[in-house]
Amino acid sequence: MKTVKYSVPNINCMHCVHTIQSEVAELAGVQSVKADAGDKQVEIIFDDPATEDKIKALMADIKYPIAG
Repeated sequence: MKTVKYSVPNINCMHCVHTIQSEVAELAGVQSVKADAGDKQVEIIFDDPATEDKIKALMADIKYPIAG
């Protein structure tokens, strides 16, 4: 199990939070997703078959690219 925390500048409201949490949670291997509009952070707990590359690609696809 791995935990990552990403800065996501495009998070502006609870709709953003809901979209991120629901979309990322559907990725196989993701155990938990917590998005925060206040600090514009997303914390994801995952295991195989999910990878950081798959998470980053999904975030970009749903228009919430990870900073950096």
